[in-house]
Amino acid sequence: MKILVIEDNESVCEMIEMFFLKEGMDGKFVHDGLKGYHEFKTGEWDLLIVDWMLPGMDGVSLCRKIRMENSEIPIIMLTAKDSESDQVLGLEMGADDYVTKPFSPLALMARIKAVARRYQRNNGEQEAKSIVQTKHLKIDKDSREVFKEGVLILNLTPKEFDLLAYFAQHPRQVFTREQLLERVWGYHFYGDERTVDVHVKRLRKKLGTDSQPFVHTVWGVGYKFDESVDQSED
Repeated sequence: MKILVIEDNESVCEMIEMFFLKEGMDGKFVHDGLKGYHEFKTGEWDLLIVDWMLPGMDGVSLCRKIRMENSEIPIIMLTAKDSESDQVLGLEMGADDYVTKPFSPLALMARIKAVARRYQRNNGEQEAKSIVQTKHLKIDKDSREVFKEGVLILNLTPKEFDLLAYFAQHPRQVFTREQLLERVWGYHFYGDERTVDVHVKRLRKKLGTDSQPFVHTVWGVGYKFDESVDQSED
């Protein structure tokens, strides 16, 4: 994998670079948001790691700008901000995931490797069924579009799309947060189950599901996709 790291803290970069060398990963390090954007434009990258606070252009603005041009490249955001509103903002701007500082390099490497496995699967396999049709939704995995009652749902982030597609392919099956992290995000659980909660919350809002939430909370367990029941109190 070729990974572009846009992070202004040189000690953090040195730590990441050390693990990149150990794992045989090819990393390029840029310490300014605007320069990072130009580096993104001129190179071929498999994944971006973007810090929230950057000179030149902040990470949220950078993420939004990149997403306007490329909806597929995975983006992991590094952030010292730990509130749910900050996490939601980063995810809404197009980040697939976030890692809160201070972070474990091993956890970061696990998430990067998960993306590599996902890319290998996508390159080596073609899904036989590209359209997922449910009672109310039509999900096109080739165009990555979702239609509710024939109306296109706008502004789904890549990970929101992946999560909804996975749910729709497994109707009425209950998943724990740990299972969703492993099967949709591609990495084992490292203690930050709020990633799933935030995505579900935003997904429900974008689907406009006050009367039919589609993704239901199974208290004490996790979530399930079910169009046959109305549980608007979720």
